[in-house]
Amino acid sequence: MEEYKLRKNIICIDLKSFYASVECAISGLDPFKTPLVVADKERGGGSIVLAVSPYLKTFGVPNRCRVYELPKNIDIIYRKPKMERYLEYSTRIVELYLDFVSEEDIYVYSVDEVFIDLTGYLQYYNMTDYEIAKKILKTIYDETKIYATCGIGPNMLMAKLALDIESKHSPDFIAKWDYEDLPAKLWTVTPLSKMWGIGRNMERNLNSLGIYKIEDLAKFDVKKLKKKFGIIGEELYYHSHGIDMSLIQEKLGVKPISKSYGIGQTLFQDYYKPEIFQIIREMVDDVCRRLRVSKKMAKTVHFGLAYSKEIGGGFARQTKLEQPSQNESHVFKACLSLMNKFYDNSPIRVVRIAVTNFVDKKGYQVSLFEDINQVVKENAVFSAIDEIKEKFGKNSVNRASSELKHSTIKARNDMIGGHNA
Repeated sequence: MEEYKLRKNIICIDLKSFYASVECAISGLDPFKTPLVVADKERGGGSIVLAVSPYLKTFGVPNRCRVYELPKNIDIIYRKPKMERYLEYSTRIVELYLDFVSEEDIYVYSVDEVFIDLTGYLQYYNMTDYEIAKKILKTIYDETKIYATCGIGPNMLMAKLALDIESKHSPDFIAKWDYEDLPAKLWTVTPLSKMWGIGRNMERNLNSLGIYKIEDLAKFDVKKLKKKFGIIGEELYYHSHGIDMSLIQEKLGVKPISKSYGIGQTLFQDYYKPEIFQIIREMVDDVCRRLRVSKKMAKTVHFGLAYSKEIGGGFARQTKLEQPSQNESHVFKACLSLMNKFYDNSPIRVVRIAVTNFVDKKGYQVSLFEDINQVVKENAVFSAIDEIKEKFGKNSVNRASSELKHSTIKARNDMIGGHNA
């Protein structure tokens, strides 16, 4: 197994409680002493909390919850999410990384997390990876007043594990792991889902085999794991030994191709028929616009509803179109067909729509039961709308129904990633 062990100098940096820390930095507040929450309280108790300050985490408040779940005995400061502001801070901090290393040695994992390969810079700076990491974290704070944590390891996996499991408890927010540290620092971890790459479902599957902590996984028969879970089982076994052959430079060379276009929307009041049709129509418009922009047509439509918390339940189903399409009317009819089959008239709080199984747009074969003029007209109208939106913004043109009180499209168009821009 020794031959599979990389010997690089990788750091993984996470901006601590990023959204909440940005809000604290702007207001001149200490995130470790301030009970600040990033959430749109005006939307009601069901509004999603995007981030809480490190101070609130010391009281056991999770980073993701609903407003009504927040403690009532603390005088909480609320900040409405401003995604554009957070993206600006994120970009600014990435520019700080570029003061230390070249672009090809940085892999941006998310808006608040990056991997950096320091292997070729130790001699240049005449510093250890730990010393460089400490200097980078200090620079981030000096320039932005944002605290960061850092994991260091011989590969990307080990750096991430050091970050997630140890760095947050370290006095200087930095943790360094090497292969010999695994028995003491990783193998004792339980439940399994605390390890990066193991979700709740996989945890239950591994538990059924008598695997309850990472040491059990590390000592399990890798052949049995591969037979049971395929390549993922084998990968988890090697991960338990800290083995990961991923290189940052290879990650940068991969350009992921989306295999689906989807949208989900959490509603802030109960919806029923016929009001929900308005929401579905607007979401279908969004999904089909993405198909047109990418010059793709979809074969399969996925549609799901989740009911209010008091009722619980919902459904998620899919259906195949008669032929690949990017037309709103075809996707909308498919959604309504699934709704008519599975919806039980309960109050709706979440709607999800997605399209998959793409083919390149070449042409559309009109069936005997369709009006060819209507199909051509729809294509022309929505192509024109796409051009207007591209030039003048998403809210430059909408359906007249967007003025109805049940519509959410205008508000969503002013958001980034589903949150206020």
